[in-house]
Amino acid sequence: MKNACLALIVLCALSLAPASRAQDEAPPPAPAPAPAAPAQGQPPASAGTMAGRAPQGPGAPPPGAFALGPLPHGTVENYKPVTNDMLLNPSPDDWLQYSRTYDAWRYSPLKQINKKNVAHLHIAWVKGLPAGTTETIPLVHDGIIYTIAPGSDVMAIDGTTGDVIWEYRRTYKNPQLASTERTKALAIYKDMLYYTTPDGYVVALDAATGKVKWETFKTDTQNTSGAIVVEGKVISGGTCGRGRDSCFIEADDADTGKMLWRFQNIAAPGDPGYASWNGADNTNFTASTWGMPGNYDPVRKTIYWGIANPSPYERLARHGTPDGVSKTAPADLYSNCTVALDPETGKLKWYYQHLPADDWDTDHTHERTLVTTTYNPDPKAVKWYNTEVPRGSKHDVAAMVGESGIMFVLDRNDGKFLWAEPIPVDAPNLAISNIDPKTGATTINYDVVMKKPGDHHVICYWNGRSYWPTAYDPETNALYTSYVDNCLDMTGTSTSGQRKGVLREGSDMNALAGIAKVDLSTGQMVKFDVQNAPATGALLATAGGLVFHGDINRRFRAFDAASGAKLWESILGGPISVSTITYAAKGKQYILVITGDNLAEPTLSRQSGAPLTAGHNAIYTFALD
Repeated sequence: MKNACLALIVLCALSLAPASRAQDEAPPPAPAPAPAAPAQGQPPASAGTMAGRAPQGPGAPPPGAFALGPLPHGTVENYKPVTNDMLLNPSPDDWLQYSRTYDAWRYSPLKQINKKNVAHLHIAWVKGLPAGTTETIPLVHDGIIYTIAPGSDVMAIDGTTGDVIWEYRRTYKNPQLASTERTKALAIYKDMLYYTTPDGYVVALDAATGKVKWETFKTDTQNTSGAIVVEGKVISGGTCGRGRDSCFIEADDADTGKMLWRFQNIAAPGDPGYASWNGADNTNFTASTWGMPGNYDPVRKTIYWGIANPSPYERLARHGTPDGVSKTAPADLYSNCTVALDPETGKLKWYYQHLPADDWDTDHTHERTLVTTTYNPDPKAVKWYNTEVPRGSKHDVAAMVGESGIMFVLDRNDGKFLWAEPIPVDAPNLAISNIDPKTGATTINYDVVMKKPGDHHVICYWNGRSYWPTAYDPETNALYTSYVDNCLDMTGTSTSGQRKGVLREGSDMNALAGIAKVDLSTGQMVKFDVQNAPATGALLATAGGLVFHGDINRRFRAFDAASGAKLWESILGGPISVSTITYAAKGKQYILVITGDNLAEPTLSRQSGAPLTAGHNAIYTFALD
């Protein structure tokens, strides 16, 4: 669980010494007085900028915020509202969702920058950002960049110059909350920008001015994921906090903020999924949706969302004994599941559990990439595949890579398992030991489950990929994912274990990290950009035949999407952190990345030996002459 009430642990505690939290968790901020219980549908009067009031003044800035001074309060001229059709069929110039489109391709049809001329890319402009955590992906509409800056600031920026048009700075009774900001994504619809905040609100800002239009309180902990807008509903996933009832995916009316439905991530008594808990009292357990938001299939009218591991981490804590719950899915639903939800009602259509009753905090909560492809898994490449599915048959699939280092491909109609394979290589100590070739039911690797306090195991993989998204190129029919050949060294404590990242036995330090190109029909995998420096940057594919990616050693590169050949490189001022997008403004295509600090970089740097430049938070954009 990436529980935000544990928010923001510094990763140095997790590198080569045992620690009690995963690398993308965080310690709690200094305590603040609990807000009074709100009236139904109303936020507590103590938090943030209140709905129906003018935004509060900046006051004393929290750690990581800009220095005191007047905020920019300009207006985006000639703002054009974002429609449902624009979200479904965005302009090539725009980047309207965290992965550009509902299907999470992270693929742009722009090709002004292409394989022939990418060597001539140069910096167009750079804008410094305040100190703090940089884990967000900007949006772009009509040449205006909307992004979250460290310190809980939201900005509108001219995409041609880097000049700030307006800035929204949220204030808190407990200023430390601003320093825990790590929301992954904004959403945009009509004339509003939607921001999920560190104090548990969904806030709608006027996209032209940055003024608050409404805000609604959801939970007393962060929402580190962000939101998407589907059919007039703002849908976000919570990061839990105080037990089962605080773990949910929720839809709010995009115009008013009124809650429309909630789906609870942990099955409670009365839910059919509760039987998978084998009678355990899971009232105080959690399963978060802390990572990348979900995705939407407009043909099936279905949302696909990933839920993280159960917490406390160890089966011993949840069930009193390691075999107190099934070793084969389903177990402890809906942890580590893909859930398919009806966007109108929030009702569950189907689920698939990638890892039953996880023992190690191995999340499967990030984006699902929606693609149509043929089924033809290569037995030499694919470890598990469905023997009941005819070869050559066409399927609408959802593909995802878990933090376990295992990639899954499911049929979107009903969640039927199609195939799965380990990335970057197979290992005897994977999180799962088997997938049934007919039913697709996964079985936990019981050999590396903690049977008693003091048990010690190494589990592969651990955050082999995390909150930095993958990309898909329809020309190559391949999913591109970064990977780190990184495993979890864990000693059981009967709660959440003592934990640290370690190299896989037999791995090569000089080949620790890279990009895997995986054919979504055959599963055949090709690796490129193989090196020692890991990455926490998002992948980006374009119609120019390019894949862009950057690492923690400040190298930002463009590759040939077909061959993996490196075509261009720029050395920036800091590590590339999530972010990577492309857009066009005034006829010119730009590539944008954010450099800076995030929670994964320190551990990855220590394990790999790759240099890490801290404290260089900035937006870089590139263009041709």
